[in-house]
Amino acid sequence: MAMDRIYLDHNATTPLDPRVLEAMRPWLEGAFGNPSSLHWYGQRARAAVEQARGQVASLIGAAAPEVVFTGSGTEADNLALRGAVAAAPLSRRTVLVSAVEHHAVLNTAKALSREGVPVAVVPVDADGRIDLDHLRARLDETTALLSLMRANNETGVLLPVAEAAALARAAGALVHCDAVQAAGKVDLDVNELGCHLLSLSAHKIYGPQGMGALYVRRDTPMQSLVRGGAQERNRRAGTENVAGIVGFGRAAEIARAELARERVLFASLRERLQGLLLAIPGARVNGAEPRVPNTTNVSFEGADAEGVLMALDLAGIAVSTGAACAAGAPEPSHVLVAMGLPEARVQTSLRFSLGRSTTEGAVDRAAAAVREAVARQRAHAPTP
Repeated sequence: MAMDRIYLDHNATTPLDPRVLEAMRPWLEGAFGNPSSLHWYGQRARAAVEQARGQVASLIGAAAPEVVFTGSGTEADNLALRGAVAAAPLSRRTVLVSAVEHHAVLNTAKALSREGVPVAVVPVDADGRIDLDHLRARLDETTALLSLMRANNETGVLLPVAEAAALARAAGALVHCDAVQAAGKVDLDVNELGCHLLSLSAHKIYGPQGMGALYVRRDTPMQSLVRGGAQERNRRAGTENVAGIVGFGRAAEIARAELARERVLFASLRERLQGLLLAIPGARVNGAEPRVPNTTNVSFEGADAEGVLMALDLAGIAVSTGAACAAGAPEPSHVLVAMGLPEARVQTSLRFSLGRSTTEGAVDRAAAAVREAVARQRAHAPTP
């Protein structure tokens, strides 16, 4: 008999929504055309791409022409940072990033630093919140770009993008927001956030993997990274992935329509799970409110997180020790380290991220399995 598995790692990726698959199906099974072609096939593909562009734009309160489709959220982050720096005057080249950004931002910033671009890291406190006073002191006439995520992928903590963006704009800097983990979980409006650039990823909102988007506010200076044809208004060359774009658009449309209901549902399930986990002696939540409603990060004193994770996997329950892109890396979570948590606590932390398939029964079963796995790990832990 097949194991009844429970998936609590939706921040790593979400399953493709059947409604999204249905929207994509014609473009996978027979419909085709290059959106740049002038004939019937091409124009039909162009219409599908532009409809999806409008759907994605509506999710974030943008105008459709401001959405640039990319191959991933990572590419969107790279395009935002590198594109903005390349277009900046030599007197204004400094890039500021928070210490808890996704590796797509942090590693791009590190690469820019190696290439001679000044980069500064803005710290966070023990709750995972950015230090706005430090940011204010660091911003000056040399700052080209501030990159700040809306929701942290490991803790779910929401960062004050609007407040930080106001400070950055006052200093004459551009603002990029990595909203990959916020989309579909909290309201997103690029005008309220005050950002010039914003990254999204389809597979975090039940769309296809291999699709991302970058919002580029009208008249924002940015150079293209991929050279070739004039696709995406000369901002990202390459023939468009029509099926993927259509799927992204439909996923964005569904996320927008169901956001209010899902936000309440996920919050209720998350609080139920978190309450059960905190009933385990020595358990503590990492990161403070406000957070996205589907995520909690919990440390279990005296229990090795990787050992607990493997035990849960054997029980049919999928969770994570942190960002999926860092799986297998020997380094501890850079997010929890940046928050100043001691190494022992970092090494005992697990991330639980809920989604559309999560039920109360799944939450209860998962919590019971965690309790058992933690107790087993503690029983076999070496004596200090």
